[in-house]
Amino acid sequence: QVQVEESGGGSVQSGGSLRLSCSVSGYTYSRYCMGWFRQLPGKEREGLAVIDDQGVTDYVDAVKGRFTISRDNGKNTLYLEMSSLKPEDTGIYYCAADRGRRTPICTLLGWPYDHWGQGTQVTVSS
Repeated sequence: QVQVEESGGGSVQSGGSLRLSCSVSGYTYSRYCMGWFRQLPGKEREGLAVIDDQGVTDYVDAVKGRFTISRDNGKNTLYLEMSSLKPEDTGIYYCAADRGRRTPICTLLGWPYDHWGQGTQVTVSS
């Protein structure tokens, strides 16, 4: 059974940085897409950054240059380094993994991702 668990959320002042971690256990696929998503207050969930088994990444425009996705295969952990945080980045951040590279190119849309964590709160104060 695949389990996904995020950690590292918290409160930070505008302009600050945070690193989110996502532990993925029970995941046996050698080919995959994994990603970070968020849900801002009153808005629908959006994709932020994705990475595939080859290390190819993609980002939504709103976070390009500020957020970096990476993974440590040895630790089965996904990371999201966030810098230059803004109050509008406040929301719940989720980690997700698909079921063995369901799409040729990893998408920022949520539908191919089968395994989701519970989310971690990020609050950025001005």
